[in-house]
Amino acid sequence: MIKLNFWIDKNNKSFLGKGRIKLLKLIDKYGSISKAAREMKMSYKAAWDAIDIINSLSKEEVVEKQSGGKGGGGTYLTEYGKQLIRDFENLENEVKKFRKKLNEKYKDKF
Repeated sequence: MIKLNFWIDKNNKSFLGKGRIKLLKLIDKYGSISKAAREMKMSYKAAWDAIDIINSLSKEEVVEKQSGGKGGGGTYLTEYGKQLIRDFENLENEVKKFRKKLNEKYKDKF
C-alpha cells in the first residue's frame, strides 16, 4: 500500500502540516492555546512556538490573543486562519484521491 503525507513549507520552513492544523482546530474549538495543547499532549510553549511560526510565515495573522477583561482572555482563529484550515483539508482530500489512484494502479506491483 502506498501512503502519502504532505506539509506546506514557506521560505524553506515548515508552515503547515497535520499536527499544526489539528492545533489550530483545537484552538478554534476551545478558544485556548493551553486547552488545545493539553488535548494534544504537548506543552503550552511548544504550542505557542508553533503558533508563532505559523503567524510569522503567514501573509495574515492566523491566531489572535485577546487579553483579560470581564470575561477573561482567550485565543481566537482569524477568518484567514479558518480559511487556511479549509484549504489544507481540500488539499488533503486531493492527496487522498491521488493516493487511491496510485494504489489501484500499482496494487499488483509491490
